[in-house]
Amino acid sequence: MNLPPKVTPRAFERLSEIGAANQGQALRIAVEGGGCSGFQYEIKLDAPAADDLVLESAGEKVVIDTVSLPFLENAVIDFSEELIGARFTIKNPNATSSCGCGTSFSM
Repeated sequence: MNLPPKVTPRAFERLSEIGAANQGQALRIAVEGGGCSGFQYEIKLDAPAADDLVLESAGEKVVIDTVSLPFLENAVIDFSEELIGARFTIKNPNATSSCGCGTSFSM
């Protein structure tokens, strides 16, 4: 059984702060080929599609397309604020290595 990704309350709070749902948008997490380690995450606001997995809390949504879903099994989607900036992050237990940029990984 494939376990879907988990989204932290802080990630949903950040989506609410930026008004994603009010704009008809969701946080889209996708995995694409490329990057310095073989795969890379694409994280953006986007409209949900009919075949997306939708993770929802308090009206805010995180969506993942069916092609990316196996790469994100049991991952954790979070929001991080540090001195160098704020961003959505992904902790992926399936990644065997990752790049220092935080968006590129290999499996």
